[in-house]
Amino acid sequence: MAEEEEVRNSKKVMIAIDQSEFSYYALKWTLENLRDTIATSPLLVFTSQPIADYSYIYAASFGAAAVAPPQLVKSVQEHQKKISSALLEKAKQVCASKGVVAETFTVVGDPKEAICEAVDNFKIDLLVVGNQGKGAIKR
Repeated sequence: MAEEEEVRNSKKVMIAIDQSEFSYYALKWTLENLRDTIATSPLLVFTSQPIADYSYIYAASFGAAAVAPPQLVKSVQEHQKKISSALLEKAKQVCASKGVVAETFTVVGDPKEAICEAVDNFKIDLLVVGNQGKGAIKR
């Protein structure tokens, strides 16, 4: 009976982070304010690798469209992967310092769409994202 209540009360929490200070503030806020919620299940930490747009590189070069060299594409993808790994590792360390187990993952794609897909795929109950502090007018 106690196990059923624990399962019913536990919620899957995911936090989406990026390179901004606001996302790390949201992570720290989550660790401090949702401690009871994340005590029964791992906190999912998510970041998205945006798909790089190479069309601007050769824009107006001789007036014709060109394709980015494969080595450039590979280099940019590797760089984005390193950044994502570093972000997730830092987040995992912050979680560990508070005694929280965190599962980390990344997806390549538009962050808005990737976050929504991850929420659906992992059946997330609570999503936490950072806020830049801008109102509707400033945005």
